[in-house]
This record gives sequence, C-alpha cells and structure tokens, in this order.
Amino acid sequence: MPSKRPRCDQVPAWEKLQTQFDCSGEAFDLRQAFAADSERFTKFSIAAPHVFADLSKNRIDAATQALLLELAQQTGLEQARDAMFAGAAINSTEQRAVMHWLLRTPAAATPKAEFVASALQDVHSVLDAMLAYAEQVRGDAEITDVVNIGIGGSDLGPQMAVLALDSFVLPGKRFHFISNVDGHEMAALLPKLQAKNTLFLVASKTFTTAETMANARSAKAWFEQQGGTDVARHFAALTTNVAAAKDFGITTTFGFWDWVGGRYSMWSAIGLPLAIAIGAGSFREFLTGAHAMDEHFRTTPLAQNLPVQLGLLDVWYRNFHGFTSRSIAPYHSALRRLPAYLQQLEMESNGKQVDIHGQPLAYGTSPVLWGEPGTNGQHAYFQMLHQGTDVVPVEFVAVKKERHTLPGHHAALLANVLAQAQALMVGKTDAGGHRNFPGNRPSSFFVLEALTPATLGALIALQEHRVFVSGAIWGINSFDQWGVELGKVLAKDIEPRLQSGDVAGLDGSTAGLLARLRG
Repeated sequence: MPSKRPRCDQVPAWEKLQTQFDCSGEAFDLRQAFAADSERFTKFSIAAPHVFADLSKNRIDAATQALLLELAQQTGLEQARDAMFAGAAINSTEQRAVMHWLLRTPAAATPKAEFVASALQDVHSVLDAMLAYAEQVRGDAEITDVVNIGIGGSDLGPQMAVLALDSFVLPGKRFHFISNVDGHEMAALLPKLQAKNTLFLVASKTFTTAETMANARSAKAWFEQQGGTDVARHFAALTTNVAAAKDFGITTTFGFWDWVGGRYSMWSAIGLPLAIAIGAGSFREFLTGAHAMDEHFRTTPLAQNLPVQLGLLDVWYRNFHGFTSRSIAPYHSALRRLPAYLQQLEMESNGKQVDIHGQPLAYGTSPVLWGEPGTNGQHAYFQMLHQGTDVVPVEFVAVKKERHTLPGHHAALLANVLAQAQALMVGKTDAGGHRNFPGNRPSSFFVLEALTPATLGALIALQEHRVFVSGAIWGINSFDQWGVELGKVLAKDIEPRLQSGDVAGLDGSTAGLLARLRG
C-alpha cells in the first residue's frame, strides 16, 4: 500500500520555509554570511564515512536548516528510511521492496525480518560465486578483453566504476562497454578484438532488453564468424532468465532480484566487470565503503546526516530558489563518467510529476544534472556558471592524494578546484560590465582522501541515499521508471514500418520523418 506520510506541501514547515525564503532566503548573500560568522565553515561541514563535505558555500543559514529539518520530520523521512531498511515494499507501484543496501550488508549481519535474512544469504551465495568466477577470469591469461553488453543501470554504473578505479585494474586486460543499439558502437570495437581472447558479459535481468539483445546477437555472430565455437566459455550472462541464456548458448549465469532497481544494481552481479577488473578483495572493499555510508544514513541524527542534509538542500534549491539544474564537476579524470551516472540515478529516480498516490504535484522535482570533469569544464561551460543569467549550484569533487608521480599536476588541479569554488562565491566587480562576476553562486565541495574502492563505494551510496531523501520529501516513488517504457513500445510499432513504408495511423510528423529516413 502507498505510504500515508503527508506530502511536503501539506505540512506546516513548507509554508514556514516559503516565509523564510521571502524574508531572507531570496536575498541571502554568501559573502555577508562568511563575514558575519567566522565559524561558518565548521558549522556547515560534515564528515561522513570516507567523504568530507563542505556545504558552507550554499545559501543556507541555521534558521533555514532548522526549518528543513522540521520538514523532514513532519513528512516522516525517518519512518520512510526505516521502512526501506526493514525491507518494506516502498516501491508501491510495483509492490516491491527496495533493498540495494542489502547487497553490501556483511554476511554476519542479523536482519530482524526473516525474509530479509533469507535474502541476505542469497546475496552472499551469488556474491561468492560471482567473485570466484571473477578470479577465474583474472587468472586466465588467454582472456585479454572483457566486453560488457548492457544499457542503463547495466552499463553506466560498472563503466563509471571501472574507469574511476583504473589504477586498481589488473594489467593485461582491457574492458569495453557496449550499450547503444547504434551498430556503429559495436562495429568500431569488434575489429580490435580476437574471438579467442574475448569474454562477453551480457547484462539483462530479463534477457529480453531490446538494445542489449541486439548487441549480444551481433557479438555472437561475430564470434562464430571468427571461428569461435565455445560460446559457453566466452559468454556469461548477468540475468535471472537462466532458460533464455541457455537457449543463447550461455551456461554461466549470475542472477539478482526484483528488489534491485537497475540504477542501483552495480553492487549485484551487474558489478561483475568491476569485480574482474579490480579483483574480489577490492570489490569487497567497494561494498564495505558503501555499507559504511548506509550505516551513517541509517543511524546518524538528521542534523549531522550527510545524505539527509544534501537531500534537504536539493528541496530548498528546487522548490524555493527555483534552481532547475545542478552541475557536477569532479576534479579527477578517472571520475569522468560520474556526471552521466548521477544523471540516471537522480533523474530516472525523481523525474516524476505525480505523488505515490498518482496525484499531480504542484511543485518541481528532479533538477537536470549535467557536468564534465575539471579542468576541462572550466574551458567549456564555466563561463555560464560565473556570468550566466541562471544560477546553477555546482558540486565539486576533489581527491586529496593522487596516484601518479608526475610533478606539479596535482597541486595545479587542486588549486583550480579551490579557486573555482571561491570565484563562484566571491565574484568580482567591474564597472565596465563585461568583466563583472556577480558571485554569490552556491556550491558544495566533497573531499575524498584518495580514490579507492572504499571511497568510491561510499560516494555512490551517499548519492543514492540523497536521492531517496529528496524523493521521500516530495512524496514520490523514486524506484519505478514508467517513463522509460512508452518510447520502447512505440519503437516496436515503428521498426517494421521502416521496412514496409506503412504510415497508417501515424501523426503527420512521424509519418513524414519515416518516409524521409526510408528514402
């Protein structure tokens, strides 16, 4: 049953926040705030497991923060969080539990609910088997290339993590990710491979995902054309449809459960390419870092709870300041796919226009997420951040310790990320106008001691829980994604029309474009 928790616009704190915004929030100036309070950095910083966050350059003060905490309490955020960790079916439209957190829970844990305890045993059974297979592949010198075929959560998460942890990747093996149904992607990769040296991982829960299966069939056809005969050795499936995988010729399969959403599945068998890349021990460290953040979110009081504070800040910016987007700026080249990963995590989770009861919302939900790694972004879109007409909150991610030995580079990188956050806040006055920087542009600043499996796991879990918080406040179901379905259904109708030319029943634009593309 859908939750009976009140929606954010139905509790007293909502109106109080609007009054707070009208009285002081809209005119809030970060420079004045720092001048008035020498302890602002300390007061608005939080040290969570593996992640330090400076939130002091955001347009918040103690009064606003207190009202946001009231909003969290009045909308039952803690009850929603506890329900998730208890295994309740909080994905109400699909009547499913939401237990991605269980995928990184230690085997020795003792969940209260019997079915959660049983699920934990299943999780570790699959995890142990998957990691044993990963070690087998790592030890197989003949396999030099691992190709992950998936899309969405079966691609973005593992791809982002393998790139992020490149310095931990086993030498002698290359990792490739194919997701797009556009054949140019597959066609560009295959000539670089040798059938006898390649392992294909087909990642699809149902083993029916259109894009994934089209690519898998092309990969198998290429493999056989190259003289490959042992499909069972060179293909493995991350799926629950063991029968369909067997019909395809795959005998090695690793499954997961319907309480694992695609964009939350990197911790499951979907993480196999990462496990092969970094090894079983490092993959377990990845899970351990995430679990530490789970415990922080589950047990820390709301005022010191980093995912909670971030989610509340998102509500403050989206619904009161009217900021419609957020830019992600990781100052580490290995995190170059982090913005794309976070796009799916947040926009697919919270890009909803109705509440959990199906009622239209009177307020905005997910912002648009976008970004590029620094310092590249500085020479691309930072112009707009500094001098554009829209205010875009920025989230910087900095890593204290580098893993290379090139002199001077890391100091320059850190100087740049610190300078950009400072410049956004302080601005610069120029009477001529063209060199005037308005300043007072908000940002959050995350610091990792080093980029390791544990710190990456904690950072991703932090973002997952932050999305949960804002979604719970907005009263939406963050764990379904019906908006993905309509285009898929229509594509099945249109594809045969490209062959036949039949445009009956189509709107004029689609019919005209179809004819143009056939000609």
